[in-house]
Amino acid sequence: MASVTYEHVWKRFGDVVAVQDLNLAIEDKEFLVLVGPSGCGKTTALRCLAGLEEITEGDVRIGDQIVNDIAPKDRDIAMVFQSYALYPHMSVYDNMAFGLKLRKFDKADIDRRVKEAAQTLGIENLLKRKPKELSGGQRQRVAVGRAIVREPKVFLFDEPLSNLDAKLRVQTRAELSKLHKRLQTTFIYVTHDQTEAMTMATRIAVMNKGKLQQLDTPQVLYDHPANLFVAGFIGSPAMNFFNGKVYKEEGKMYVDMSSFRVRVPDHDVARYESVVGKDIIFGIRPEDIHNPEYAPPGIIAEPVDVTVDVTELMGNEIFLYLVNGEHNFIARVDPRTQAQYGEKMKVVFNMDNFHIFDPSLDAENPPVVA
Repeated sequence: MASVTYEHVWKRFGDVVAVQDLNLAIEDKEFLVLVGPSGCGKTTALRCLAGLEEITEGDVRIGDQIVNDIAPKDRDIAMVFQSYALYPHMSVYDNMAFGLKLRKFDKADIDRRVKEAAQTLGIENLLKRKPKELSGGQRQRVAVGRAIVREPKVFLFDEPLSNLDAKLRVQTRAELSKLHKRLQTTFIYVTHDQTEAMTMATRIAVMNKGKLQQLDTPQVLYDHPANLFVAGFIGSPAMNFFNGKVYKEEGKMYVDMSSFRVRVPDHDVARYESVVGKDIIFGIRPEDIHNPEYAPPGIIAEPVDVTVDVTELMGNEIFLYLVNGEHNFIARVDPRTQAQYGEKMKVVFNMDNFHIFDPSLDAENPPVVA
């Protein structure tokens, strides 16, 4: 087991910067998830750690050792890819044992490791089968088992659930979380799926355009995003954003979105004094927009007139796609809500939970007003 540290790591492919000055400390036994859209640099960062890509600048450490010039096979890591990459002519047992045989492990030790890993993953009855006789989920378990038998310091996962169907992804997510607790080893997991990140990670590192945007626990990222990108990426459906302006009138503070306005709670007024008179971006999550009939008691509720554009019944909730003036946004409302296409109704914004971003500080990716 070991910690992993990226120290001012850069990776360039010609003129293209894939990873930009990455500083990231991953603790021993942590389950860290690198998340971001395609092309954000997360897989490249993982491959730099694995030794599959040469670092342009900076250092990568495993424990106290700089591994920049150490061959991948000597870094004591094991990697699970999106592609299972199993040998089709070998049995499950031989696929799991193959890497150990290449390293000249004792036959008894190989047998022990393979059987222990198979028991951990619940695939003892599959050891004699060939990959073509397995389902997608079973093949993924074999690929994980092949990594486990190495007993490495660090496990690396590169979008390992992408080829599974929705139900199997949920099941395998839970299995990987349990496996991490059982093995007590450092896990570093790459995905573009923020749901995977939120459900499995000890901490999440959000990346975009090669830069680390924010590193924190799932709940802190959700409740206190550092900037507009993190706010929009974490959460499903994504946070609603409105262009607006903060102003004061008769001692009260409002956010004007042109076709409607909401009042800022008195206890938050001091926090937003710095953006009075400025153009800002107002953010609120769909789950903080309610049908007034079923709004949680005790919230600070600001009413907004809307027209229903689309309804999506999810069983335990309803997604309402709403229109107000030039604004289109989504609400997650109580399933008892009786709303139809074209209907005019009121919703309430929960002003206990909202965010204001200041584009004057960074037009490309506005930070939240602290």
